[in-house]
Amino acid sequence: MSRSVLDTAAVAPDALQKISAFQEDVVKTVKEAVAKERVVVVGMAQNLFVKKARKALDQQSIPYRYIEYGSYFSQWQKRLAIKLWSGWPTFPQVFVNGVLIGGANDTLRAIENGSLKKNG
Repeated sequence: MSRSVLDTAAVAPDALQKISAFQEDVVKTVKEAVAKERVVVVGMAQNLFVKKARKALDQQSIPYRYIEYGSYFSQWQKRLAIKLWSGWPTFPQVFVNGVLIGGANDTLRAIENGSLKKNG
C-alpha cells in the first residue's frame, strides 16, 4: 500500500508511546474479530451506509459479526482509532476472510458479483 504516513523516525518516543496506546483495546477487539470471523462489519449507530451493508448481508443470509462503536454523537475516538488502523476513511468497514473489502457499496458489489457467497 502506498498510503503516506509519518515516518516513525520523525516522531518523538513519548509521542510514539501515546500513538501505540491510543484506543488499543478497541483495535485489539476488531483485529481479533477479523482474524476469527469470516465476515465482520464495523459500524456505528444511525449510519445509513452501515444499515445498507447489514441489510444486504441479512437479505442474502450471510452470517457476520457486527461491532458497533457509538453514533454520530459518541465514541468518536474509538472510531478514529479503527480508521487509523485500517486506513479506511468511513463506516462501515467490512472485512471478509481477514481482508478489508471496503464499505457498503463495496459489499453490495461483492454480493452482486458472487465474490461474497454465503458459504464461500
